[in-house]
Amino acid sequence: MQSVPRLMISAVRGGLGKTTLSLGIIAAWRRQGKQVAPFKKGPDYIDAGWLGAASGVPCYNLDLFLMDEAGIRRSFEVHTAGKDAAVIEGNRGLYDGVDAAGTYSTARLARLLRSPVILIVDCTKASSTVAAVVLGCRTFDPSVTLGGVVLNNIASQRQEAVIRQAIEQHAGVPVVGAVPRLTHGEFPERHMGLTPFHEHPDVEKAIAAAVSAAERHLDLDALWRIASAAGETGPVAESLQGVRTQVNHGSERPVIGVIRDRAFQFYYPDNLEALEQQGAALREINALEDRELPEIDALYIGGGFPETQAAELAANRSFCASVRHAVEQGLPVYAECGGLIYLGRTLRVGERTYPMTGILPADFVLENKPQGHGYTVVEVRTANPFFAVGTVLRGHEFHYSRVANTGELNSLCFTLQRGRGIDGRSDGITHRNVLASYTHVHAAGVPQWAEGMVTAALTFRRNRMVGAR
Repeated sequence: MQSVPRLMISAVRGGLGKTTLSLGIIAAWRRQGKQVAPFKKGPDYIDAGWLGAASGVPCYNLDLFLMDEAGIRRSFEVHTAGKDAAVIEGNRGLYDGVDAAGTYSTARLARLLRSPVILIVDCTKASSTVAAVVLGCRTFDPSVTLGGVVLNNIASQRQEAVIRQAIEQHAGVPVVGAVPRLTHGEFPERHMGLTPFHEHPDVEKAIAAAVSAAERHLDLDALWRIASAAGETGPVAESLQGVRTQVNHGSERPVIGVIRDRAFQFYYPDNLEALEQQGAALREINALEDRELPEIDALYIGGGFPETQAAELAANRSFCASVRHAVEQGLPVYAECGGLIYLGRTLRVGERTYPMTGILPADFVLENKPQGHGYTVVEVRTANPFFAVGTVLRGHEFHYSRVANTGELNSLCFTLQRGRGIDGRSDGITHRNVLASYTHVHAAGVPQWAEGMVTAALTFRRNRMVGAR
C-alpha cells in the first residue's frame, strides 16, 4: 500500500490560478527540501512544462479519457516512488467533464487517487454566497474529499473575514489561503493558457514570484497536514501489473530523432520513455539551428508553436531540404499538429506566407479562433507505417490552424469518430513512410504507437544497412 502525501489543486471554474498556486506550492515545498512529484490532469503540455520546471523533475499527465484507471494508478505510483509528496493540478472546474455526469472530471481523478482536493473559489463581489458554493461542492459528491479552500480575488480584509466565517459555519471546510486581486501576473497567456516556459525570458524569476505568493497568501503548514492525511492509494501490486519491461535490440538499437526547440516543444514524457522502453535511443534535433538531419532511423515531430518561429523555420532551407530528402529515402516520420504544419507546403500567418518543408501537399492558415479543440477518437482506415488498419485511437487536438486546400488531399489515414481533424471527417496525411495529423496521442493509452514507431525504425535501419553493403 502506498500513502504518499498528495493534493489535488482544483477550482470552481477555469482561469482562477490553479497553475500559479500549484507552482507556488511545489516550489515552496521543494525549497523546504521536499521532493515533489508533479502531475497535470488532462491533455496539457504548457502547464505541465511549468510544473516540471518548478519541481525539477518531469511532470506526467493523468487523463481518464486517454488512459484507463489502471494506467493512471500505475503512472502515479511509479512516478511518486521515492518522493516526499505529489501535487496534481486539475483542469477546469472540479466536476466539469464532457457531459452532465462530469465524466473524466478532476473530481473523478481525485476519487481514483484518493486525494484530498484544495478548491480555489472566486470571491469577486461576493461574501457569504461563497460559502454556499463551497458547501455545494462538498456535498455534490460526498466521496470526493474537500480538504481545504483558497479564496481568490479578495478585495479587502473585511471581505476575507466575512467569507472565512461563513465557510467555517456553513460548509465545514478549512480556509487555507486568501489571495488578493492581482492586476498583473508573471505568466503571459498564449493560445492554450500560459506561455511555454521554454519561451519565458526568466523562468526562475517567474517561479520565484509564484513561491512568494504561496508563502504570503497560503498556509503551507496546513496544506502539508492535509496532504499527509491522505491515506493509502490502494494495493500497489495490483495497479503495477502490466508494467512494461525494457526491450533490447542489441546492436540493432534504432535511433529516433526528436525535434525539440522553440517551435516544437509538446512531448509527453510518457511518449519519449515509451520509445526508450521499446529499445530506441533518442536524439534531440533543432530545426531552427541544425543545418541538416543527423543519421537517424525515424523522426518524431511533436506539436508546438511553429507560427511564432515561422520565419526562422522557413529560413533554414538546408534543414528543410535534408528532411525532404530523408523522407524520399523512406525515413519513417510521425508528426503531430505543429509537426504536421512543418511538413506542409506553406503556413500563412497574418499577411505573410512562409514556405515549410513541402513534403505534404497541404497549405495551412493560422486563424484567430480555435479550429479544433478537445478529445478525438479516430479509426485507422488506410495502410500506414505505424498502425494496423482498423485500430481505434483516442487522442486530443487543439489547433488554431486549418488546411486551406482540403480538396487536394486524397491520402487521409484516419476516419474521425470524434473531433475536427483536418476537414471534420478525417485526419492524418500519409506520404511514403510519413504519418502526420492534428491528433496528439498519449503512449500510456496507445501502446501501439511506440511499438509501431520502433518497428518502422528497425525496418528502415536494416534496409539502410543492407543497401550500404
